[in-house]
Amino acid sequence: MNIEPEFMRRIARAAAAETLPRFRQRGEVANKEAGGFDPVTEADREAERAIRAVIKERFPDHGILGEEHGRENHGASHVWVIDPIDGTRAFISGLPVWGTLVGLTIDGDAVAGLMSQPFTGELFYADARGAFYEGPGGDRRLTTRKTTSLSEATLFTTTPALFRGVARNRYDELERMVRLARYGTDCYAFAMIAAGTVDIVADPGLQSYDIVGLIPIIERAGGVVTTFEGGPAEPGGDILAAATPELHAAAMERLRG
Repeated sequence: MNIEPEFMRRIARAAAAETLPRFRQRGEVANKEAGGFDPVTEADREAERAIRAVIKERFPDHGILGEEHGRENHGASHVWVIDPIDGTRAFISGLPVWGTLVGLTIDGDAVAGLMSQPFTGELFYADARGAFYEGPGGDRRLTTRKTTSLSEATLFTTTPALFRGVARNRYDELERMVRLARYGTDCYAFAMIAAGTVDIVADPGLQSYDIVGLIPIIERAGGVVTTFEGGPAEPGGDILAAATPELHAAAMERLRG
């Protein structure tokens, strides 16, 4: 099934109409996690409502799974997976490294997706034709960097603190082997793999809505996305993405121990 670029743009515009007016406005922040901090804002909730409206108008028989408003149309083979603001912590901190993620799965496989960052005016998306970028610097087809050696790689993770016990030891070993390691940026780091400026992202504990929209973008640009054990990334879990199959295999060997 091909999803035309204009439909991707419509989703991005609908979300931006709810997120941008609220960005850096010091709005109310609620906490979804007892005993911790999992922030949610009015922008998260309203952006997801807007995205759902666009999808249901065009594809009323499709299912939808969203971070803020749950699942509807259970049993549908075509399911849209939505994270209205991936990187809410960055959003409430005023940092423009959050993004809107929307992906389409068919029978569980991610086949199309987008990552939109409206503050910077960037749209990353993938359809049946490939992976593409629209924004500053000019529109272009996305292609990963052809890095195959850990010693030449740039690695991102949200924070090493997410790795616990022996998993932290394995991550630290991987970090020692790469050329450059950086932290943070959530979905932006995954998008930069497709853009050819980052080589590896290792993030444990992701939900399906954190990764489904990004899978087609990375894969159609030439990259690989799986769990740390090599399984499908669509259900979420401990997620490893890399620019090339060779680099993915080398990183996965370190993370598996």
